[in-house]
Amino acid sequence: MISRPPRPRERGIPEATVARLPVYLRALQSLQDRGTLTVSSEDLASAAGVNSAKLRKDLSHLGSYGTRGVGYEVQYLVYQISRELGLTQDWAVAIVGIGNLGRALANYGGFGTRGFRIAALLDADPDMVGQSVASLDVRHIDNLEDVVRSKGVSIGVITTPAASAQGVATRFVEAGVSSILNFAPVVLNVPDGVDVRKVDLSIELQILAFHAQRRADGDGRAAERAGLELT
Repeated sequence: MISRPPRPRERGIPEATVARLPVYLRALQSLQDRGTLTVSSEDLASAAGVNSAKLRKDLSHLGSYGTRGVGYEVQYLVYQISRELGLTQDWAVAIVGIGNLGRALANYGGFGTRGFRIAALLDADPDMVGQSVASLDVRHIDNLEDVVRSKGVSIGVITTPAASAQGVATRFVEAGVSSILNFAPVVLNVPDGVDVRKVDLSIELQILAFHAQRRADGDGRAAERAGLELT
């Protein structure tokens, strides 16, 4: 039986709060690395980029309210959020598609300290199969089901071209994996009960370009107004 990460929203935590918990955790871990024992809601909210009222409401869903005049105990709050996100245990991850992005993810050392273990790498390219990446031998995609079973894979990561992504997702689901992180530029069709998180780097860049263009337009209008005032 393959386990899966818990779903905090099933315990009454709003989806928007769930999305912010990893941000709070990252800020808290940074504080912990610096030896900080307690933190106020204002300082933690500032580090996480949210307002303090929203942070306090989010943390109240975890039953953490802090202490007046003291704030939150950093170590305990790290534990609370980690437990809620399912990071107090080891989650086996399989990456399919060992191109540049797949290699980068496989070699990223930060997953191990956050509860994720890259357990398997798979690819359809015969020239890639058998290569060693991040101390793991790349397996052929034909072995996906066996790998999921033998390695106890809980999370599948797809970094394939768009044309291959749906087929990989379907095989993950049929093998019992119900949590998928998709980097391919395509919307995946999966059954109810399967969680898919999509990461589209091109869309994120386009959004940044939009805001950069708006700033440039605003600066141009400001310069034009300044010029008119000087004439």
